[in-house]
Amino acid sequence: MPGGRLTQQERQQIALGLADDLAYAEIARRLERPTSTITREVMRNGGPTGYRAEVAHRATEHRAHRRKKAAPRDPQTPPQPYGRDAEEVREYEEVFTTVMIASGMPTMMSRVAACLILTDTGSLTAAELAQRLQVSPAAIS
Repeated sequence: MPGGRLTQQERQQIALGLADDLAYAEIARRLERPTSTITREVMRNGGPTGYRAEVAHRATEHRAHRRKKAAPRDPQTPPQPYGRDAEEVREYEEVFTTVMIASGMPTMMSRVAACLILTDTGSLTAAELAQRLQVSPAAIS
């Protein structure tokens, strides 16, 4: 079975299959994709009666290209030891996180790793990480 995202041609085949009243399983067999992939694709993009291949393709491209903004940092950051500028450390942490994300590491894991690597103590509790990253403690675990 091919991996990766559906192509525009595959989305057109899905639309044709829906127009012919084919079951999701039959459409999936014809495209050599899992049935769950077809089901999610159709339900995410208008359902069986409202699915349009072009609209679905554009929506998927839009979802793939949007980037989530990192939560803003607390302006009352404690002073950095060793004379380091807190703003410069924060900027470097952001660049370092971006590099790790670009190399394939998940976003939250990248943020946590960068925060741990750049801390002076070398370790932080989950509560401290949650506070520094402005996320819930559940996101840390």
